Amino acid sequence: MSLLPADYIGHEDAWGEWRRALGGERMHHGWILSGRKGVGKSAFARAAARELVAEIGLAQPAGDHPDILYLSHPPRNDAESKKASDGKPYELARNIKIDQIRKLQQRLNTRPTMGSRRAVIIDPADDMEGGAANALLKSLEEPPQGTFFILIAHRIGRLLPTIRSRCRVLSFPRISDADMDAVLARESPQASGEMRAAAIAAASGSPGAAIDFVELDLGKIHMLMQQIAKDGDPDFSLRGRMAGAMGMRPSREKQLAAIELARAVVSARLAGVSHTEIPAITEAHGALVRLSAQAPTANFDAGLLIMEVGTLLASLAASRSAS
Repeated sequence: MSLLPADYIGHEDAWGEWRRALGGERMHHGWILSGRKGVGKSAFARAAARELVAEIGLAQPAGDHPDILYLSHPPRNDAESKKASDGKPYELARNIKIDQIRKLQQRLNTRPTMGSRRAVIIDPADDMEGGAANALLKSLEEPPQGTFFILIAHRIGRLLPTIRSRCRVLSFPRISDADMDAVLARESPQASGEMRAAAIAAASGSPGAAIDFVELDLGKIHMLMQQIAKDGDPDFSLRGRMAGAMGMRPSREKQLAAIELARAVVSARLAGVSHTEIPAITEAHGALVRLSAQAPTANFDAGLLIMEVGTLLASLAASRSAS
């Protein structure tokens, strides 16, 4: 077996299981790649699909493969579809639609283009709307000959139990901090050690998320968050500096990333604390989880949001002083 490329760091077990199945007498027709967002499931799916459809003696195209069908979020509406067709940035819909699955099923009525196998990747399958999931279930129950499904799931519990029961699961665990640092050194060589440490802390084992954090330049914010959680912020000066580091009009992505970074800071406080501090840590973490769930759709004032995050972090220092 060839060595795995650097892009697949931490995927050795998944590749081993996939290739053993691929070399067996009967390949399972449905697979779920399960793990948190950003650990590399999509890259794995695309590479694994190419191995699946390749046949000895048949030259494979270097670019898009006609026998690998990829479904993901469509443009949000007609206006965004026009932007996409014009090659401009566009917003995505929140779900994969039933019409997409029905069009896929029509495509599956034909034979594969180049060989005897076809791969369907749905990324992420846990974002299918209810009708789409039920429609896909019919194809999983009676898969067309030569068709294999690779479903990417960031939260496997959101998939229908009947879909899960018809698929084999490949688990993608969190990547170690050392491996994460190696990925960042390769992909983001401009990042300082401070920046890489912040990204690794916030990303919780997801290289993709860590790279996003580096691009959002959250190193200074991370240091301020740690200081607030440790020492408090009685005169609000640290919270003011944190708001300044966020900028006047931070993107929604940066706001969400800051909340996730604060969650990482709070979680890190659990190590070595007294029992009396645990309720405050739990309460702050729960509040940040709620903010994280609301922020993608709520129209928060960015300055007030980061101040609220700072106040939750300051509560940790207050609970330690009181214990």
